[in-house]
Amino acid sequence: MTRTALFCLFTLGLVACATPVKSPTPAQQTAAEPATPKSAKGPAEASVEALPADAPIDLAPVPFEVARANFVRDTAAKYAIAPAVIEATLSRAQFLDSVVSLMSRPAERTKTWAEYRPNFITESRIEGGRAFLATHRDELQRVQARTGVPAQIIVSIIGVETSYGGFTGNTRVIDALYTLAFRYPRSGNPARAAYEYKREQFFRDELAQLFALGREENLDIASLTGSYAGAMGLGQFMPSSYREFAVDGNGDGRRDLFNSYDDVFSSIANYFLKKGGERGGWVRDGAIVARAELQPGYAEFNPETWTPDYTLADLAQRGYRPLDPVAPDATATLVSLEGSAGKQYWLGFQNYYAITRYNNSKMYAMAVYQLSQAIAGKEIPPA
Repeated sequence: MTRTALFCLFTLGLVACATPVKSPTPAQQTAAEPATPKSAKGPAEASVEALPADAPIDLAPVPFEVARANFVRDTAAKYAIAPAVIEATLSRAQFLDSVVSLMSRPAERTKTWAEYRPNFITESRIEGGRAFLATHRDELQRVQARTGVPAQIIVSIIGVETSYGGFTGNTRVIDALYTLAFRYPRSGNPARAAYEYKREQFFRDELAQLFALGREENLDIASLTGSYAGAMGLGQFMPSSYREFAVDGNGDGRRDLFNSYDDVFSSIANYFLKKGGERGGWVRDGAIVARAELQPGYAEFNPETWTPDYTLADLAQRGYRPLDPVAPDATATLVSLEGSAGKQYWLGFQNYYAITRYNNSKMYAMAVYQLSQAIAGKEIPPA
């Protein structure tokens, strides 16, 4: 929510949480921290990760007509779609200045946890989550029993992304991806040229995968709406994530992330299970986080990734002690948050890492976790 991410950039408006890719560099992780949403109704922007570092790069400009013709040729060959069909659909796509403007906004300063959390954990969102859970309890319990992903975590993802389906985006997906595939904004900064090129290639691939998705799921891709970055449905899946992780939850032969709650719930759970790569995904009955404290005299530790690679002994040598019960053989990452009363320290376990695969942001993952706890009626600490 998943080549992720993206990185899933996280300015709030609408963009897929679920985007497949390799983990970004530490610099990309910093850029991925979500900004404050402009409206509580809007889904959380996920960061769309760049292409792998070893992807070939040719920064020489290519005329639009040539790039478009190459796209039609390559997409037709890769996905066995008639070039005329691709041409007919692209002829209906529009370049949107609004998408370029949103994508080219200067990054806001990184919010502190104290500033960030209130945008997602509110009484209305908690109550809305409880009502949504009650309405769909049977379907969610079936998914939880089958996959081990808790119902409240699935609900929390939908709450953070689209306010429980209240706002899934009103931009035509074909227009958003067409714009970003061929007119991705360029800053003119040589230091960002390679990054911006890779981002454009990412969206060009997503546009191609949208054509494949339309054929596979019998979708009229010209009518689909979603985020300004091409994310779709209640869980805000990018086309590549839709194709890779979506599940037919109700057995009707389709994977419908727009209208079928069974499919949506099963697909979000499947994303958690499958997105972890070699590291693995969600662990049934596994812990997510535990509070910790930094002993006096030790320097703060900020890991470069969210992979839970550190034993309790490793963390103890760095001065961190868990405040909640933790399995002695557990491994974790260290999560530092700037709270309203000072620094907060948390140990993030494998299931915390699984949440960051949906959106590679430590604050996003913590917001999803704490909202899920609140929905389940459990006490959560102050921001």
